Amino acid sequence: MIYSFKGHIPVIHESSFVHPLAAVTGNVIIGRNCYIGPGAAIRGDWGEIILEDGVNVQENCTVHMFPGKSIVLKESAHVGHGAIIHGANLGRNCLIGMNSVIMDDAEIGDECIVGAMAFVKAETIFPKRKLIVGNPAKAIKDISDEMIEWKTAGTRLYQQLPSDCHESLKEVEPLREIPKDRPVQEDFYKTLQEIKRNE
Repeated sequence: MIYSFKGHIPVIHESSFVHPLAAVTGNVIIGRNCYIGPGAAIRGDWGEIILEDGVNVQENCTVHMFPGKSIVLKESAHVGHGAIIHGANLGRNCLIGMNSVIMDDAEIGDECIVGAMAFVKAETIFPKRKLIVGNPAKAIKDISDEMIEWKTAGTRLYQQLPSDCHESLKEVEPLREIPKDRPVQEDFYKTLQEIKRNE
């Protein structure tokens, strides 16, 4: 659902996809080829939220801030299931792991990876290409070229997803039996651990 708030109407590029079960409110700008998953809440009621091109905000994420703030999720930022971004800025091509919390005025640098369930304290600043984990979150090492290639490939899948959703996603009645010709899911993306085991 898309909501206006105090005269602010979200601006969403037509190539992006906002799931009908997501809520985008107020002063929000969403660029090209962005994906907003079901249950996501992007609340631009008290401030401005900008999602640059290719950003994905997955299921049950929250993006919000204190009054008067403006935050940016830079190009190709990837926000995993259940994460909370509260008044923080995300760098280009970063990955925020599932159920992580990034607090007010924190800065996640370009091409950083934040591990699942990390807690980034308010006003914490991480430079580019760091692996960030824990509670409170700390940078434990630099991001390798291999890790960023894997992350970028995964984000490309989400950048294709809006087009796929526009073309084929529709509400249906469920089947009551499994059809004999049910298609098999394609195996087209490996976890980083699978890639390392196969080297």
